[in-house]
Amino acid sequence: MKLLDFLKPAEAYTRRAGPLDKIVLTSRVRLARNLESVSFPGHSKKAQRVEALQILLPAVSELGLMKGGAHEGMGKLTALEKQILVERHLISREHAARGGGSAVVLSKDELISVMINEEDHLRMQVILPGLQIKEAWSKINAFDSKLELVVPYAFSSKYGYLTACPTNLGTGIRVSAMLHLPGLVLAEHINQIITSVNKLGLAVRGLYGEGTEALGNVFQVSNQMTLGESEEEIVEKLNKVVLQIVENEENARRKILETNPKMLLNHIGRAYGILSHSHSISSKETKNLLSLLRLGVDLELFPTEHRALVDELFIVTEPAHIQRRSEGKKSAEERDVLRADLLRERLVAVPRPSEALQDAVDETSESES
Repeated sequence: MKLLDFLKPAEAYTRRAGPLDKIVLTSRVRLARNLESVSFPGHSKKAQRVEALQILLPAVSELGLMKGGAHEGMGKLTALEKQILVERHLISREHAARGGGSAVVLSKDELISVMINEEDHLRMQVILPGLQIKEAWSKINAFDSKLELVVPYAFSSKYGYLTACPTNLGTGIRVSAMLHLPGLVLAEHINQIITSVNKLGLAVRGLYGEGTEALGNVFQVSNQMTLGESEEEIVEKLNKVVLQIVENEENARRKILETNPKMLLNHIGRAYGILSHSHSISSKETKNLLSLLRLGVDLELFPTEHRALVDELFIVTEPAHIQRRSEGKKSAEERDVLRADLLRERLVAVPRPSEALQDAVDETSESES
């Protein structure tokens, strides 16, 4: 079975519910580990990477939680297949550039993914829906503890787990949450939030991590320090910060509704109109407009059952997912046409924005006059 045939449909991802998932899309905890007797991937020859792979692939794939899952060597995946895995956040962009001597392993439920021979010998992650940072840590910690019983890790009593990049030294942990923050963006408060978060020693990045743009008003908040704090302290700190950001986002949405509902209605109405009637649309514009459509669902301008559809469209309108739906390689312009066709087809089921908010706005305007 091909690895992509193993993947669940995008719809299955979007029907996973979690705490505060109107704003917190996902929680992720990733661990970096290396073998004690083999050169790190960035400083090793292909033969050494293959040696590490031969040690790690059976150890990872045969671990209890990974049984029934799937794995594939990066050299056997096409560029399109790799990009789909990136768009699903199952591998990094850096791992997608890897070839022979590297691999990816997925659990049956796709909640655990392991990259072998990325920057480190092991990059293991758990992704859960909503705000479940503590639960994700518990799950990956249990997995890591079992793997450590059969795989000799590179560890220093002084520095902790040894990693290719000094910023991962110590615990080797990266904890992050993916947040949908259209309220703070529309209220023009997002830069204040980013500055405050940075002062706490945390990083705010775009949809695909470091160096990427925050498309669709989606921001990734993660720890920067891995040395000098325990895993539990890092998890607890990020969890508290995310809860504060959620509160700020809720307040921003409430404030806009109170002070400038016409602007909000205009943004959401235009987004609905363009998405449901365009005949050519880029991936970037689609994400930004779907963000507003999702906000409209949160504000009950659309039936709540359509949130899953909007979330699914975030995935299936990505470039590689659009390419996979068609035969033959398509140019960016051709994908833009196919994306618009897909959006028009799927959004037929979504009614126009509810006029309830508009009526409330009109009543307020009349009473004030």
